[in-house]
Amino acid sequence: MSDRQDERRPETALHARREGPTSGKKVWFITGAGRGMGVDIAKAALAAGNAVVATGRNIDVVSKAVGQAEDLLVVKLDVTSRPDAEAAVRAAVERFGRIDVLVNNAANFYAGYFEELTPEQIERQLATGLIGPMNVTRAVLPVMRQQRSGHILSISSGAGLMGFEFNSAYCAAKFGLEGWMEALQPEVAPLGINTTIVNPGFFRTELLTQESTTYAEPSIADYAEGHAARRAWYEAQNRQQSGDPAKLAQALLLIASQEPPPRRFIAGADAIAVAEQKVKDLQEQINAYRDLSTSLARDEVKGAEDRR
Repeated sequence: MSDRQDERRPETALHARREGPTSGKKVWFITGAGRGMGVDIAKAALAAGNAVVATGRNIDVVSKAVGQAEDLLVVKLDVTSRPDAEAAVRAAVERFGRIDVLVNNAANFYAGYFEELTPEQIERQLATGLIGPMNVTRAVLPVMRQQRSGHILSISSGAGLMGFEFNSAYCAAKFGLEGWMEALQPEVAPLGINTTIVNPGFFRTELLTQESTTYAEPSIADYAEGHAARRAWYEAQNRQQSGDPAKLAQALLLIASQEPPPRRFIAGADAIAVAEQKVKDLQEQINAYRDLSTSLARDEVKGAEDRR
């Protein structure tokens, strides 16, 4: 069976029926809506009177998590699959006629020291955390360009601002996500499309559960002590995070209502502390080597500057 034939199977979407654009409502398209933060975002958007396309790899899980609603469409979407992304966007447009807000939320976490993580694990981390949002955004952008409006919110992390021990693969995905989003912003802004990078701190989601987190198999003695300590710390943090994902969902609704919305939203006091430390570290490094950095121009350029 071809990919295109598979996309037309009736179980690809639940609660589906064709209708025109939803008058007076925004249409939210949310990835990773089967558990964790995506569920809270979907429920909050629905409660605020919006239409929601809730997506996930298993539509039964998504439907059970989000519940039933008149303006809800549940669609199968594995973000690592471009055909899935294209089919999900088609289903959204067939049902609601437009997509106003895309939330790139789907996530996983491969934890471990770089040398302990296999190349395949790192590829899977990048596939979900970086290439996945690109796949979905690529499918959504033609819709938003035609509308000359839209808002793309991509959920990053404090690990997208600063590198953390035991997070090399995850940080690589989040740093990549942020670089791509920052470059995308001036490309799509003239077309009426806004972008926002969201940097949550530690929220009590399901990211640290066994369904979302994969720990590297300890294999290198030099890292053994650090690995054991870091894994124990993360396991202890599971279900103990201070951030409330329901409050974050409400904050994203507010962000999406702003004109214009912020290009970045740092969510949580702990995330602000990370961002402020990053700014401090950058400024210290700039100042420590400012004279060396500013001495690197070609001599003829420097001479021309001196003559002015």
